[in-house]
Amino acid sequence: MLTPEEWGIVALSLKVSVVAVVAVAPLAFGLAWVLARGRFAGRVLLDALVYLPLVLPPVVTGWLLLLAFGSQGAAGRWLGILGVTVMFRWTGAALAAGVMALPLMVRAMRLSIEAVDLRLEQAARTLGASRARVFVSVTLPLAMPGVLAGLVLGFARSLGEFGATITFVSNIPGETQTLPLAIYAALQVPGSEGVVTRLALLSVALSLAALVASEVLARRIGAGRAHVL
Repeated sequence: MLTPEEWGIVALSLKVSVVAVVAVAPLAFGLAWVLARGRFAGRVLLDALVYLPLVLPPVVTGWLLLLAFGSQGAAGRWLGILGVTVMFRWTGAALAAGVMALPLMVRAMRLSIEAVDLRLEQAARTLGASRARVFVSVTLPLAMPGVLAGLVLGFARSLGEFGATITFVSNIPGETQTLPLAIYAALQVPGSEGVVTRLALLSVALSLAALVASEVLARRIGAGRAHVL
């Protein structure tokens, strides 16, 4: 059984992960579409920038966020004018989680978009459907399993985010202390093995459930396409 404080950590972790995925999803889909269908100069560079968080040390990503969104950063000053701050707030944790989840979301969505048979879209166009209708009625339904898989993968990645978060917004109980940060903090306290075990097992269960859901959705891509064809 979890204590009330531990339930609070779980609730904060879920809130941060959900907000991160919802906020990043439109950008992820847009980037996936551009990388899957676009042909333009600089596409290779954009591709590298999108996937850069996958290979950068998370601490470096957190440091870059600190430079950009800190009080002296360009984005931080702009947000300050609007009266918004993400430093040492749960919203900052969601921002860090979203940045780290973005590459996985883009990859899953991109593969799904690239797998859509262009002949189906062309057939719909020859029947008089507009580009918008083709997208809504043909492309999006065929790509949807991959899009959903990307969202689930992004959620799982956000749930396990540690390095960028602790560097960017620190480890503040009740505000930025998500599951990974709480486990790290408990490891520093002698005699807290029970807390570590409970939170670790819960993290494993949540991450495993997300990965299983992502795999199920990914398998539906092939099944759905075979049914259409």
